Amino acid sequence: MHPQDLVRDHTVYSCVMGSRAFGLATESSDTDRRGVFLAPTPLFWRFEKPPTHVDGPADEQFSWELERFCGLALRADPNVLECLHSPLVERLTDTGRELLDLRGAFLSRRAHATFTGYALGQRKKLEADVRTHGAPRWKHAMHMLRLPMSCRDLLRTGELTTDVGERRDELLAVKRGEVSWPRVESWTNRLAAEADEAAPHSPLPAGPDLRRVEDFLLRTRRASALGSPRPHPDDEVGQGVVGGVRPGQH
Repeated sequence: MHPQDLVRDHTVYSCVMGSRAFGLATESSDTDRRGVFLAPTPLFWRFEKPPTHVDGPADEQFSWELERFCGLALRADPNVLECLHSPLVERLTDTGRELLDLRGAFLSRRAHATFTGYALGQRKKLEADVRTHGAPRWKHAMHMLRLPMSCRDLLRTGELTTDVGERRDELLAVKRGEVSWPRVESWTNRLAAEADEAAPHSPLPAGPDLRRVEDFLLRTRRASALGSPRPHPDDEVGQGVVGGVRPGQH
């Protein structure tokens, strides 16, 4: 099976990400699509395993195989966690709905290290730009600020929100280069300090709910192997999938 056929035929969840999901889109913004596909279990019985991720088939489209996606989410990968919380869902099957229902199981205080670590990596690259070219890449500077904002709010509330809301105008001003680099640095330092302060008191658990996620993955793989409807955790043994959201609903 061609990798892109897995995306076309076996996607369980897809959404729009990037500036459109963050509430930062302008007329020139691309449409970045992200998704999760479930490779049929029999494909894993071969020597050549299914891919863990696939580019395409559309431009600016990237998808993960379900197990890889769950593994990254359990490690609090910022890109994957935000994908789970996109407000712009384009495709959703019953398996995808259960994946979204597990969003809370992936969230933990591990996000403090991963989100701030990713922002720090971006900052080092921008500092190199300033030394070399005299100015940073302002679009990247905007996202460097957005990520610790998201992290701070997640640690404070226990909920991950991708849309920047009322911060849109000030972040777009950064993207346009209307905010000085020293001010951006100061802003970044303040956000990092606020995230550090929030972390010890966060309502989030210390780690994700691995058992709950693994149960979902095992049931989904087993149903695929048997070619039967995927059982819901609330179903009795032997029963099929209960009602709920049908594909295309969210």
